[in-house]
Amino acid sequence: MTRRIALVVLASLLALGLSVFAGPPLTGPHAEFVFFELRVPRLFVGALVGAALSLSGACFQIVFNNPLATPSTVGTLAGATLGALLAVVFGVDSELAGLPVTTLAAFTGALVTSLSVAAVAQSGRARIEDVLLAGIAVSLAASAIATGVQYVADSQATFAASRWALGQLPQVGYRGVTLLTPIVVVTSAVLLSRSRALASLALGDDLAASQGVDVPRLRLIVLGAASLAVAAAVAWCGPIAFVGLIVPHVVRLAVGPGVRALLPLSLCAGAAFLSLCDALARTLVPGRELPVGVLTAALGAPALVVLIARRR
Repeated sequence: MTRRIALVVLASLLALGLSVFAGPPLTGPHAEFVFFELRVPRLFVGALVGAALSLSGACFQIVFNNPLATPSTVGTLAGATLGALLAVVFGVDSELAGLPVTTLAAFTGALVTSLSVAAVAQSGRARIEDVLLAGIAVSLAASAIATGVQYVADSQATFAASRWALGQLPQVGYRGVTLLTPIVVVTSAVLLSRSRALASLALGDDLAASQGVDVPRLRLIVLGAASLAVAAAVAWCGPIAFVGLIVPHVVRLAVGPGVRALLPLSLCAGAAFLSLCDALARTLVPGRELPVGVLTAALGAPALVVLIARRR
C-alpha cells in the first residue's frame, strides 16, 4: 500500500513537471516573460482547479454513497454557467473590486444553487436520496433558465457564453493564483480534516452515527466546503467536466477505497491530471489551442466506460 501511494505521488509530481515544460522551446527576448508570466501561473491555476474538483468529487461520492456523484451533483456547475451567461448576455463586461463581473456572477450563481441543496441536507429530515434529487432538480432548473436566456440573447453574446462554458485555463500574471489559493487551501483543509468521519460515513449512516459522527452536520460541512471550492474554480476557469468523477476512481484502482488515502491522493492526482490535460490541449494542434474542458471530456467519457466495464 505504501509503495502504491508513493507511486501515485511520484506520478503526480512528474506530470506537473512535464506540464510546465510542454510546448515549443522558449527562445528569444520574450522567453522569460512567456515562462514566468504565462506558463507558470497557468500551471498553478490548473493545479489548484484540478485539486479542488477532484477532492470535491471524491467527497461527493462518499457523502452521496454514489460512485457517479460529481461537483455538478449539487447544481454548482449549472448555477455558475447560468450566472456567467446572464452577465455575458446583459453586456456586463466591466470589473467590480478588481474582478470581472462575469467571474463574480458565475461565483454567485454557483453558491446560490449549492447552498440551496445544502439547506435541504441541513434540514435533518431529508434522506440522502432527497438531497441528491434536490441537486438534480436545481441543476435542471438552472439549465432551463440558461436555455431561455440563450434563446433571447443575440448571437454574439451566445457565442461568448458558449466559449466560456468550454472551460479554459489561460492566465497572464498571477491574479488567478492569488484569488484561488486561499479558497482552495482553506476548503481542502476542511475536507481533509473530516477524513476520519468520512471514512465512517462510507461504511453507512448507522455505523457512522454509532461511532459518534453527527451525520447531518458532517454532510452540511462537506457539501458547503466542497461547493465553495468548486464555485471558485468554475467561476474563474469555466466548467471543466469529468475531473471530479474520473480522478477519484483512478486513485481507488491504484490504492484501494480507504478514505484516508483517497482524499489527499485525489487532491494530488487531480492537480497533476488537469495540468497535464492543459499541456496537451495547447500542444496537440500546432498553432492552435484547444479548451481544456473539451479535452477532459474527450478523455473522461471513454475512461468512464472502461471503469464501469472493469467494475462489472
